[in-house]
Amino acid sequence: MSKKILVLSASFRKHGNSDILCDQFVKGAREAGNDVEKIYVNDKKINYCRGCGVCNTTHKCIQKDDMREILDKMVAADVIVMATPVYFYSMNGQMKTLIDRTVPRYQEISGKDFYFIVAAADDSHANMRRTLEGFRGFTEDCLEGAREKGIIYGTGAWQAGEIETSPVMQEAYEMGRSA
Repeated sequence: MSKKILVLSASFRKHGNSDILCDQFVKGAREAGNDVEKIYVNDKKINYCRGCGVCNTTHKCIQKDDMREILDKMVAADVIVMATPVYFYSMNGQMKTLIDRTVPRYQEISGKDFYFIVAAADDSHANMRRTLEGFRGFTEDCLEGAREKGIIYGTGAWQAGEIETSPVMQEAYEMGRSA
């Protein structure tokens, strides 16, 4: 059965290492017959959450930006892939801002499968722990029925494109095929 897969790539560099891994995941998922959409988050206008609390009762944000469209797609998806470069041991600001802005409809983002793609110059998976804690804080503590299905660790890649020689490329493709 075909799944609706949404890939959220928060790389600031198109064809940066985390973005390249997204493309591999997308390739595998499409070849498996899934309906896949990739959003390059940096192309979207997403303002910071203002903490005004209006959305707690209206389930709508007062800000007029691209987050409403992204939320619609997150709610409609069966599978959500969240990808970020790791900056100073955490997700980048683009991804954190996107997560913060899910508040108006986060209760509707339920029963989804989640995959995480993280990329860093560091060679250690352990140094990505805080990034994954941030993702898990969102998915496990805030979303009902979220299931973590896989993590792709793009380690040891600093310059854009360095990840292309890594075995993790095949892993990202295979994870996409099995999503």
